[in-house]
Formats: sequence, C-alpha cells, structure tokens
Amino acid sequence: MIIWAKTWESRDRPHLCMDVPDLDPAFCRARVTSKGGAIEYVSWATATARLLPRLLAGRATGPVFLADRRAPTRGHCAPAADDIDPTTGRGRLSYPRAENLFKQATTAHDPHGQGWTLHQLRHSSLQHLAAAGRSAPELQAKSRHQHLASLGVYVHLGAETAARVTADHDPATRRRHNW
Repeated sequence: MIIWAKTWESRDRPHLCMDVPDLDPAFCRARVTSKGGAIEYVSWATATARLLPRLLAGRATGPVFLADRRAPTRGHCAPAADDIDPTTGRGRLSYPRAENLFKQATTAHDPHGQGWTLHQLRHSSLQHLAAAGRSAPELQAKSRHQHLASLGVYVHLGAETAARVTADHDPATRRRHNW
C-alpha cells in the first residue's frame, strides 16, 4: 500500500500528513489518524520498505513527503512549523501537488493518456486484492473502510462464488474420517 494519509488543513488545503516519527519500518507500517480521530495503522510491502530510506535521506523528523522547494517563512502562505522539515526547510507536500506528480508519472501507462489519480491508485490496489480472492473483511482491514457495504464495488459475488461455496461445504465431497 502506498503510504500517505490525506488530511484537511485549517485553510482547507489537503496535505499528505504523515510525519517521519509516525513510521515503524521494522513492522512495515505507519500510524495514521483516521476520520473521527481514531489512531490506525497502514502497512506497506517490501518494495516500499526499500524506497523509504531514499525518500527520508536520513531525516528523523518532519514530514515524510516534502515539496520540491523551501517553504516560505512568513506571510499568509507560510505553513505551520510542523509542516516544515527542520533539516531542509522544505514544506509538506500538498495532496493536489502529489496527485499532479503521480499523474505525470503514470501518463505513459494510462491507456487514455491522462495519468491516474491517487484515488484510482488506492482503488486499483483493492481491485487486485479482490481479484486474488481476498475476503471483504480483509479488504476492509486493508482499506480502512468503516462499512463492508462500501466495498461492494470490489467484491463481485455471483454464480461462480455461490457454486464454489456450495462445493466447499458439500458433505459428499469432504474427506472421510476413520474413527
């Protein structure tokens, strides 16, 4: 899973709110605050774990995702102190800028030539997991959706699923036990 968490700042500008101390590289996870203020964890795979050291470049504090340039230090555009990396002076990467960068990076792979959004990335991950046979509760745990009903778009249960469930629970096909 891509490690980002979206939050709304006081100026109604979304940012990627994960900070370096929120990361737990030993367990390939990060602590995030979900809607309603609950503390949850998001996990990532080995490829992400290998890229993290390059992204962090030895930093132990500040935002995980940084803008390309230094943040303004005063004026109405100056971010909060927590949104500036103390080592580099660069500001926290905004969600719209991250999405723009992702679209640019994926344009060549998108059949429509427009690039993909971060929202599409999140949903493609769930679609791949559902296609691999993961259950709705597993998808719910991975996506952090609160209601199973919201995962209906990924879990396509039809005649094949019903036939498999019936066959799996058919007493005539179960192994015989010698008691």
